[in-house]
Amino acid sequence: MKYLLLIHSNPVTWGHPSFLHTEEGRKLPKSARELLSAQLEKLLAELTERGELVAAEPLASPRQTKVVRVREGVRATTDGPYSEAKEQLAGVFIVDVDTPERAEEIAARIPEAEFYAVEVRPIAT
Repeated sequence: MKYLLLIHSNPVTWGHPSFLHTEEGRKLPKSARELLSAQLEKLLAELTERGELVAAEPLASPRQTKVVRVREGVRATTDGPYSEAKEQLAGVFIVDVDTPERAEEIAARIPEAEFYAVEVRPIAT
């Protein structure tokens, strides 16, 4: 089954990989930041090797986001992300795994899970 892993981050400290741009991440010693980067690279390599990685994409800054709504046939486009939240969507992984537990395991290994949140959503088929 395919799952969408939604990686959240703070738009004030936007950059990729986002865990290196958080206030907490910048305070880490260089060796810890390098370890997190290696953790991400190892995860991506493993998922690719196992055939579980469908896609992994960082998103541009929320400032570049447009929201489109159509009401009574009239299109309205507004700037900015869809919500006024402290955290915004930073990137996505799409994985194809056998169980929901495997999707959760992968989400827990994405470094941003240590600083913000990674949402796990099944993709309807």
